[in-house]
Amino acid sequence: MVRKSFGDPVAEDLRYVVKAVVGEENFIDMSPNRSNNYCCGGGGGFLQSGLPEARREYGKLKAEQILKTGAEYCITPCHNCHAQVHDLSDMRDHAWQTVHLWTLICLSMGILGPNEREYLGEDLKDVDVFHPESSNF
Repeated sequence: MVRKSFGDPVAEDLRYVVKAVVGEENFIDMSPNRSNNYCCGGGGGFLQSGLPEARREYGKLKAEQILKTGAEYCITPCHNCHAQVHDLSDMRDHAWQTVHLWTLICLSMGILGPNEREYLGEDLKDVDVFHPESSNF
């Protein structure tokens, strides 16, 4: 299959994967996006800096960007983004669920273990998938 890609190829490839996993009808893009997207504020060691209030203040722009989508989930590709975006949602009484991209990929393939569902919302926690840890064999 050949896809025509415009702009940042990494951003386009990630969008292709996310849409394949969640369904194009469930994909809500942030604005601005791709190479103009806002940083979450947790990278570059800031997550572990011991300055949570400064980090959260810096992340306010990202939190507002996420809130504007109205999405129930924010998919993050890396650990620092996940931890920061999850913390930002905690500060807003879980306005969204934060989930790793790999978690959704594994869930869609039926290989997500029961102990890997911590960040899934109630709508996905009980999706019935086979996993050796949940088998009675």
